[in-house]
Amino acid sequence: MIRKTLTAAAVLMGLALPASAQSLAKDVFGAFRTASGGPAVSIGNYSQGCAQGLVQMPESGPSWQSMRLSRNRNWGHPEMIGFLQGLSRAAQQAGWRGLYIGDISQPRGGPMTSGHASHQLGLDADIWMLPPPTLGLSPQQRENLSSVSVVANGGTALSGNWTGGHMSIMRAAARDPRVERIFVDPVAKVAMCQMETGNRDWLRKIRPINNHDFHFHVRMNCPAGSICQTPNPIPAGDGCAEAQEWINIRIDPSRAKPSTPDPNYRHPRTYRMSDLPAQCSTVASAP
Repeated sequence: MIRKTLTAAAVLMGLALPASAQSLAKDVFGAFRTASGGPAVSIGNYSQGCAQGLVQMPESGPSWQSMRLSRNRNWGHPEMIGFLQGLSRAAQQAGWRGLYIGDISQPRGGPMTSGHASHQLGLDADIWMLPPPTLGLSPQQRENLSSVSVVANGGTALSGNWTGGHMSIMRAAARDPRVERIFVDPVAKVAMCQMETGNRDWLRKIRPINNHDFHFHVRMNCPAGSICQTPNPIPAGDGCAEAQEWINIRIDPSRAKPSTPDPNYRHPRTYRMSDLPAQCSTVASAP
């Protein structure tokens, strides 16, 4: 309680100071061990916001285990927690024992002290590519176990870890109307494009991105009652040609189009409290 009170006081005092003198938002939100009270509300942008009333994903269930418990990042909007539990049951129908659930959000969302740029609203979750060999891992085993990559040959082909279950699980997730998009390595996206022989509409939600071969990343739509910023719309079409081009560029980097870095970009770990929506100060000062 003392730690929370001091954190809240620091926030309130910081708002009266120049931005350069304010506490970093990652330090404020990274210090909380529990969620704030009140109804669940996701606030702001997936990479620049916070959340009130998040709930903790249970450490274990009949079809899942939460991993890396020491990080305390297994908090999400109730819509996300319900979705993950449902998806873990879909994983069992696909032949897996269930799912290993990675990072979701901190207890009150917000920028993290390490790792992710997003995962700030309780609406993002990482799901391991490793089919669970057991759902009886101890907390220490969950710290030591690693996931597996589904990509090989320098990011140009599937590895032997890929299974049809991966596709079944991501297809089930993408078909859920609560899901906004899913990030995964382009090799996995192209594989699913090639494997799908029926309705291809769900493939549009599968978005290629680097560093997502050990897990896939599910992002939920903004739930009712929340005040999220609307993300850029997903381009029309199934996105399969785009994903293939990512692989082509890995093979031949000269194919990449020149790009200019955004001079105004800042990593969320540099944000101060004044950079977040004003409501986040209320979330940070709540008991």
